[in-house]
Amino acid sequence: MPSDDTIAAVVTAEALRAAIAQAEARKAALTTALGQTSVEIAGLVRQLEKLEDARPTPVTGVPATPSAKIALFRRLFRGRTDVWPRLWWSAHTGKKGYAPVCGNDWRPGVCGKPKVKCGVCQNQAFLPVTDAVLQDHLQGRHVAGVYAMLPDETCWFLAADFDDAQWQGDVQAFAEAGRSKGIDVAVERSRSGNGAHAWIFFEEPVPAVTARKLGSLLITAACANRPTLSLQSYDRLFPSQDTMPKGGFGNLIALPLQHTPRVAGNSAFIDNSGLPHRDQWAYLSEIQMLARAGLETIVQAAERDDAVLGLPLWHDAE
Repeated sequence: MPSDDTIAAVVTAEALRAAIAQAEARKAALTTALGQTSVEIAGLVRQLEKLEDARPTPVTGVPATPSAKIALFRRLFRGRTDVWPRLWWSAHTGKKGYAPVCGNDWRPGVCGKPKVKCGVCQNQAFLPVTDAVLQDHLQGRHVAGVYAMLPDETCWFLAADFDDAQWQGDVQAFAEAGRSKGIDVAVERSRSGNGAHAWIFFEEPVPAVTARKLGSLLITAACANRPTLSLQSYDRLFPSQDTMPKGGFGNLIALPLQHTPRVAGNSAFIDNSGLPHRDQWAYLSEIQMLARAGLETIVQAAERDDAVLGLPLWHDAE
């Protein structure tokens, strides 16, 4: 017959197992609630974005407060707001890349990565772009990117990427081609310092296919004005597709002004001599956005003159 001590040990073990099961059940319930809350937040942000689109608030003057800087940043570097990509890296393997931020990320039994792509996952709980997300990017707590193409295949900006030893002269040729047509082109030295992004901003969302035609005609003009410019220097445009890839988000581009590379003078906007503007926010506050009517006039005139070079499309990177 079991001793009293043995019986007590069995009872204690059973009680501990029951307590562990209850704790696991509570954990699962809280995880489910977190995923549902993330979906609700994303829905509310989409509603807010619709209201903001219907009644845009212009940003004027040089921003002096953190909230004003973030408002200007949101206005310029605006892509999808219902989902955003964050840079990840593995200390174990050294690999790195971007992935959409999701409330169900790697959740056992829910997240299907790496077998299931995020774009087609049935358990999506993407987190929206908030002011806190952008503030953490600017202050160096993470590296955020932006999906340039909206779900309706429009975009708020066009960016051209230059990425080889000739990038400095080539990106300036691209920028000069844009300025010759009355377009403000903001040149940002990339995070690595070995390339650049040339940004053009629009007053309202424009068809991605039209924005890309603008990029193509400016590449064509830059090639004509600078014979040494080659497609080896030009990497790609963002948006990188004319239409939204099925089950994807389109290619992403890293947001500028992230704190860590800025310490070395990178991820910052530069002048014609290649030096960062003394006051980045003052420079950005003076940029003129291109109206849709102006964009269409420029593109239509170039098409009539057969002055648009065909550029390759890129597959969705996600």
